[in-house]
Amino acid sequence: MVNSMTGFASLGGDYQGTHWVWEIRSVNGRGLDIRSRMPEGFDAVEKFVKAETAKVCARGTVNIGLRIKQGAEDAAPVLNVENLDAVIEAVKTAEERALNKGLSLAVTRGADLLSIRGVIEMASPEKQDDAALHKMMQADFKKVLADFIAARGAEGDSLKSILSEQVDQIEILNKQSLDILAERADETKKTFHANVQKILQNSDGVDETRLTQELAILAVKSDVMEELDRLTAHVNAARDLLKTKGPIGRKFDFLTQEFNREANTLCSKAGHTALTQIGLELKTVIDQMREQVQNVE
Repeated sequence: MVNSMTGFASLGGDYQGTHWVWEIRSVNGRGLDIRSRMPEGFDAVEKFVKAETAKVCARGTVNIGLRIKQGAEDAAPVLNVENLDAVIEAVKTAEERALNKGLSLAVTRGADLLSIRGVIEMASPEKQDDAALHKMMQADFKKVLADFIAARGAEGDSLKSILSEQVDQIEILNKQSLDILAERADETKKTFHANVQKILQNSDGVDETRLTQELAILAVKSDVMEELDRLTAHVNAARDLLKTKGPIGRKFDFLTQEFNREANTLCSKAGHTALTQIGLELKTVIDQMREQVQNVE
């Protein structure tokens, strides 16, 4: 199974008027880097989430956030009778003094009294059981972590399909190279003869040993079978990796470097337009594959 290093998941919960939202997101990273943002007083929860995340993630920069809100909307309004009585007495005194001075005030309504600060109060929530709250949060974190891993797995499936297609393209191009070798053989033979003639023309006396060495060097420089054989081996290794359980990103990244090395050598030794073109196409596919591999865990 191929997993991506990028993913996202979130989940909310509540307990005794406390609401929370877990959020996990990750991006590519050379190793595993778990970063968390927790409110004060949640050190034990933070330790728990980091340990749980480390069990299921091998690579990537994983950001874990916890947002908490005390649910004031759940608190019930309560009438403070003492404050209300004090306000009523104050209103009566104000009205009486106003009348004594010949000023008629508007009729006081109940809503006016209730709107005065301190007459209506919100009931204080009951003291929370922190241990129970933390336990509920941890249970929710396990759920959101499972969703997060599933998201990385789903993206990993897409990566696997793309990488499989690219490996298939490399195999096709490699087989096309083998087909071209027969056509290239005639041109190589002519090149050998031309180079031998140059050696003979530039030598007063032909040193048989030197001539043999030169021909051997020319043969080695033009022989690409070793590169094509290694490309075939790399294709098989890539397919095996895609079937492997667990993190494969680093191994696959190294393999793309090997692919690229063979493609570069093929281009430099081609000596044939069609073979050079295939080498360039190989490099293009390998570069695209290497970009995708950067997302693999």
